Amino acid sequence: MSVTAQQIEAALQAGLAPVQLRVQDDSHLHAGHAGAREGRHFSVHVVSERFCGLSRLARHRLVYSALMPLIPQGIHALAIQAHTPDEV
Repeated sequence: MSVTAQQIEAALQAGLAPVQLRVQDDSHLHAGHAGAREGRHFSVHVVSERFCGLSRLARHRLVYSALMPLIPQGIHALAIQAHTPDEV
């Protein structure tokens, strides 16, 4: 089973209540890459109040936590931009 951008969006909506969210499937850019056989590549841009006062690492951990059930289903790579509403 392959994870979709829509599944990632739904998980992040539920876990982070973002005010802005964009998920892009970048898998086509990695065709032929050894990791492409292990899953899909995604870029995530998320703006959430939940990130206030958190370091970049802590923000990324929150994103990964929200996506934990989907990771074994086929997420190989995830590029994350995580901001607070004041930062955008």
